[in-house]
Amino acid sequence: MKKLLLLIIAITLGSEVFAEDLPASRQILAQKANKNAANQKKKEDADFDTYRMLKLFGEVLKKTKEDYVEEVSDKKLIESALNGMLSSLDPHSAYLTLKDWEDMQVTTKGEFGGLGIEVTMEGGLVKVISPIEDTPAFKAGIKPGDLITSLDGVPVLGLTLNEAVEKMRGKPNTEIKITVKREGQDAFDLTLTRAIIKLTLVKSELKDGNIGYIRITSFSEKVAYLVQEAVKKLNKEAKEKNKDNKIIGYILDLRNNPGGLLDESIKVSDLFLEKGEIVSTRSRRANETQRWTASSGDIINGLPLVVLINDGSASASEIVSGALKDHHRAIVVGTKSFGKGSVQTVIPMDKYGAIKLTTQRYYTPSGTSIQGKGIEPDIEVKQGQYKEYNSGRFSEADLNNALVNEQDKDKKQAADKKQDKNDDKNKEKVVNDYQLLRAMDIVKALSIYDRAKK
Repeated sequence: MKKLLLLIIAITLGSEVFAEDLPASRQILAQKANKNAANQKKKEDADFDTYRMLKLFGEVLKKTKEDYVEEVSDKKLIESALNGMLSSLDPHSAYLTLKDWEDMQVTTKGEFGGLGIEVTMEGGLVKVISPIEDTPAFKAGIKPGDLITSLDGVPVLGLTLNEAVEKMRGKPNTEIKITVKREGQDAFDLTLTRAIIKLTLVKSELKDGNIGYIRITSFSEKVAYLVQEAVKKLNKEAKEKNKDNKIIGYILDLRNNPGGLLDESIKVSDLFLEKGEIVSTRSRRANETQRWTASSGDIINGLPLVVLINDGSASASEIVSGALKDHHRAIVVGTKSFGKGSVQTVIPMDKYGAIKLTTQRYYTPSGTSIQGKGIEPDIEVKQGQYKEYNSGRFSEADLNNALVNEQDKDKKQAADKKQDKNDDKNKEKVVNDYQLLRAMDIVKALSIYDRAKK
């Protein structure tokens, strides 16, 4: 009786009915209901008169301009209408005023003003995709998934994404108070000081003397070139430490990387792949499918590679991690990525700015769309603090009350050294980047495995 009632309600509302769990007779009714709903939608689309609705738009514009409680310009009304039209399609499509477009061009070059967060809109609130490393937002502890509910006391609800972003921008060294809602916590306020954001796109460091660590913060222009330079630099550093020393593997850190340029993500993927598809993009028209394939040459010559991701890894980061994972070229470690599987095209509109339009979906080499799903790591490692004791060499000399070697020239100095070593050994060390620690362990294990195979 309950299922029948749900069926009647669904038919009344003209919604689609999922009939897998219904008896055969009721499945027929459900199928008819779905068909009727589809036919009704087609009829509505056919009856829609575009020209009359454009006339209606003109009338609404005229009435608003004449009778709104405050004077408002045609420019503001039309730009808001355009942005409303595009932003209603998906969170990433938008109308860009001339200033917005100029700001975007600066951003892709790796330098811009503001707080340093990549954001989208969700439920009328600003949602953080990722804080950018070494920026005011990052230093203040903003996290992926945080919702910004107000800016300087003004509720975000009712603002467009562009309007909210504009409020967050401002002159360097000026402050803004934001209210943040984080899952599992009460809302709290943060005061941030705006700054010129100069992105260090690629950072590199030699870990434990023989592991190459490369972090990409954003896929802006020249990132692939900078990664190549980082590999050269790390190889040189390893040899300078010890002429026989060689790097045993690499870690590519894409955590909290919000993405960027598609072509840069393809170039970075190609650096580590010898062959095969990197990514494909498909629009609504089948004949416009594009595929990018790797050229021969792996800049790290097949050495073990670990890619670090988390829920702040989006878009271009997911293209790279997806390509390297599907080709089994890297072990992906961390937590599930953000899940942005669409491509936006910026289309200039002469002197009226531009439109940012979602034009394609992208697919990993295995043909998988990660839209709304993200890249699943091969090995899930959640971030957190990890406590370990000083892991120096342990020997007879470290034991309590161990005899001091009588041949030591200065027995007191030897005893003092022993005591200092024991004190250091008993100190607890807190490792803040547990994911990186595990990634290093994996690189070492893969290196041992590769040597054993040889």
